[in-house]
Amino acid sequence: MSIVTLIGTQIAAEGTEFVYQGESSACEGCPYRGQCLNLTEGRRYRVTGVRDGTQALDCAVHADASVRAVEVEPASVTANVASRGAYAGSRASLEGPCPHVDCPSHELCEPLGADFDEEYRIAEVHGDPPHEVCHLGRTLTTVTFEAPDGE
Repeated sequence: MSIVTLIGTQIAAEGTEFVYQGESSACEGCPYRGQCLNLTEGRRYRVTGVRDGTQALDCAVHADASVRAVEVEPASVTANVASRGAYAGSRASLEGPCPHVDCPSHELCEPLGADFDEEYRIAEVHGDPPHEVCHLGRTLTTVTFEAPDGE
């Protein structure tokens, strides 16, 4: 199910993924805020279409100072989870924060668009993560979580 919203003109392209960060203090008093602030904070979205014939609207938040109307859907998130019980259709949660920001798996252990205190259904199992060894001693598998349904 697509949702119509406004996003920065620079990222308003089909296939672009982003994590909705919520309201900014610069949104105060904006006449378009109801059309921009209609997504779930912290959720990853994919642009499925750019509305034809719409104009760029002024925006105090985005770097390009304008927004465009797009259609978005919740997007899946690729992450590392505990290997035990990681199979397609099962539910899993992230193992927790990791201080090793230089690790090639760091972005999978702390993926944008997924929370540590949530459980997600696994859509696909990819296998071994990109790191040689987990410095926290975790046994991990890389998976893709299903995109959440609706809002």
